[in-house]
Amino acid sequence: MIILVDDRTDVTDAYRSSLGREGVSAATFTPVDFDTWFHSTSGPDLAAVEAFVLGDFERRESLARAIKTRTEVPAIALNDATGLEATLKLFAAGVDDVVRKPVHAREIIARIGAIRRRTVTPSRATDVGDLRVFSDGRDPEILGDVIALPRRERRILEYLVANRNRRVSRNQIFNAVYGLFDEEVEESVVESHISKLRKKLRQAMGYDPIDTKRYLGYQIIGRPGASSLS
Repeated sequence: MIILVDDRTDVTDAYRSSLGREGVSAATFTPVDFDTWFHSTSGPDLAAVEAFVLGDFERRESLARAIKTRTEVPAIALNDATGLEATLKLFAAGVDDVVRKPVHAREIIARIGAIRRRTVTPSRATDVGDLRVFSDGRDPEILGDVIALPRRERRILEYLVANRNRRVSRNQIFNAVYGLFDEEVEESVVESHISKLRKKLRQAMGYDPIDTKRYLGYQIIGRPGASSLS
């Protein structure tokens, strides 16, 4: 989920639509509403955010500083015009990138991925049996061969691997992939994504690495009978 912040709802709505066409969920806030949400939301909910994209509005620098006091999630500022002093102030406030508008949604996604690759911890890959899953946006590998996945299936797999030592519910997966504010998508869509993901992994690995227990949720597992979590 990407958080978009701007006073102009036409701007945030346009970016939310264009990001949606790229398969990325986004939530929009005015600066005042964002300030209220950000300081009242929990750490786990913030962890579901992929990036904050800040439009051109007053108090943007102070908002950027506030973001960096609570999370290392990437923050990108969008500028309506160039200006060295304004750009330097934004970087000093903690933003990770400054981009001049207009900018395509795909470029925003690419910049977020580049920031996350630079800031991710050295252990960027996790092995679960023959499966290797990356935390920097790359497609997973099975015995060294890349398996291409749609963005949301890849995000589900990344979330399952990040939480591999416990079971996670459908609701938790939905919040991580679609965000807390997407009222246009039914939570049951998670089951469809997981079904498609399981089929691809089963065909490539020879077994189903996603274990499901009714009422308890989902958990990624290694090959049955083998100790394969790392």
